Amino acid sequence: MPDFEKEYFTLTPEDAISYIKQKSDYFNKDAELEAAEIGDGNMNYVFKVRDKISGRSFIIKQAGPVARISDEFKVPTYRNRIESDLLTLLHRLSPGIVPAVYFHDPVMNCFVMDDLSDHQILRAALLDHKKLPRFADDISTYLANSLLLTSDVVLDHKEKKELVKQFTNPILDEITEDLVFTEPFYDCPRNDVLEPVHDFVKKEIWADEKLKLETAKLKFDFMTHSQSLLHGDLHTGSIFVKPDSTKVFDSEFTLFGPAGFDIGLLIANFIFAYANADATMEDKTAQKEYTKWLTDTTVQIIDLFFEKAGSLWDEKATEKVACYSGFREQYFKRILSDTAGYAGCELCRRVIGIAHVKDLTSIEDKTKRVHAEELSLLAGKKLILSREFISTGKDFVNILSEIEKKR
Repeated sequence: MPDFEKEYFTLTPEDAISYIKQKSDYFNKDAELEAAEIGDGNMNYVFKVRDKISGRSFIIKQAGPVARISDEFKVPTYRNRIESDLLTLLHRLSPGIVPAVYFHDPVMNCFVMDDLSDHQILRAALLDHKKLPRFADDISTYLANSLLLTSDVVLDHKEKKELVKQFTNPILDEITEDLVFTEPFYDCPRNDVLEPVHDFVKKEIWADEKLKLETAKLKFDFMTHSQSLLHGDLHTGSIFVKPDSTKVFDSEFTLFGPAGFDIGLLIANFIFAYANADATMEDKTAQKEYTKWLTDTTVQIIDLFFEKAGSLWDEKATEKVACYSGFREQYFKRILSDTAGYAGCELCRRVIGIAHVKDLTSIEDKTKRVHAEELSLLAGKKLILSREFISTGKDFVNILSEIEKKR
């Protein structure tokens, strides 16, 4: 039987069974355990261990020393501890919307958490054109709690600075800085642009000096503005859903940064879902109905976030100057502007950069895929350049509508 106490090694499904037997008493002695690797992400190894008799199951998530997307990315395995700590904190801040973590193992660089197999990845649900009536309410609650309750508006400043140290991971931060803000906006060798879209990217993105200046501003704000504790990678592949449940997970890219970053990434991925539905749904009536649900949900996520964050501000704010007349309005306006800018960066980088989204890559009709990618790029560019003029959630949808009318 493997020795899990001495030094790190990458688990196999068989090891995962031995590991959970040695490390916990979660299963009965007569349990018949089976394990499978279920992860399909770019960074980690994820195993589901299940008792065939009782049906009880848990997830083991282990950090590897290199990113699975590319050996170029050497990543620290201690990120697993940071993610475990974050999920534990977020589970306290947003109970019911973040899975429970049971323990972290610093030797094997893994942690054990709730199994969410009865849920579906949000991206998959959106690609199946499912409607989730409570999602906007759930995710806006999570965003308001996680972003406002970890800010200087609420937290004691010394406590917050200690959290900044706890959740600092310079190597993963650099990956985000490069992949989101730098590489997509010039002809980087690591980019992966669909050939029919290449000339469009060259003209509309790489040759636009004003756009590049704005992305530079956004990058430096991301690096220097430690406003709130971010998930750091809050796209539709990092959320599990059921019609009556939402669970946020996969938060190893956590850091303190601008609150609008998390909201912006999520909004961009709803625009990808819109582009996919527009390209793949043959029934035009159903397509119109579903894309309306996507845009309505986009508006609700943003507007409900500010409504709930405002209520939390009234209830929880401890910083005296945060209560000065007009300050909250200025603070929220900055978050909304950041949301637009970071949504724009995400829209561009998922088309141009190394890490794509299935919403676009799964569009089989090449002409429609090109249209979807160009729509995403133009929406991203417009959001970046006009972010200071965004005032409501509806403005995001209006930008999308304006671009579609011109194409």
